[in-house]
Amino acid sequence: MRALRIGLTGPIGCGKSTIGRWLAEEAGGVLVDADAVAREVTAPGTAGHDHVLRRFGPAVRAPDGSLDRASLARIVFADPERLRELESIVHPAVRPVIVERIEAAETAGAAVVVIEAIKLVEGGLAGLCDEVWLVRCDAEDQRDRLTGRGSDPEDAALRVVAQAGVEERLRTAATRVIDTSGPSDATRAAVAAARSEAQISFRR
Repeated sequence: MRALRIGLTGPIGCGKSTIGRWLAEEAGGVLVDADAVAREVTAPGTAGHDHVLRRFGPAVRAPDGSLDRASLARIVFADPERLRELESIVHPAVRPVIVERIEAAETAGAAVVVIEAIKLVEGGLAGLCDEVWLVRCDAEDQRDRLTGRGSDPEDAALRVVAQAGVEERLRTAATRVIDTSGPSDATRAAVAAARSEAQISFRR
């Protein structure tokens, strides 16, 4: 059965993961997290892991042999060219895994498949989706949520600055915009309404 495929994208810290979980829990859906897949394809023993170390050097290697993702983040979020370099390694490895997981979810009878990815559009994943939801929030909320998750305030600020303009670039690709700046209950109601509208549109 063909599932409704919803892509979630938008700046870091705006609530994509929370919305993805809601959709999976309430709509009989499956959540595919592109960031989790990226970690899998760059784990020790993978070609992606070796490729990242060759390009970025021992500074991003943790004592246990895995990638020191905090160090890697500091490098790429401070230098757009290095971020593009990392994405050129990771994106081609992530896409086929996500395609496989979408197909597996549909074979298992999932009604909805949610693909969560900051680079949903740039990574070529938006074309797999029936709808693209841009999840956004105010910059102050964004920084507070990042630090609330344990990010260093300086690192959180770097990430917010590095993604400046992302929201504006994504609006043209978005089917719907979900603003999470308000209370959680209001956001949840907006997500439920958007899901219902998307399912009605999908059935036509």
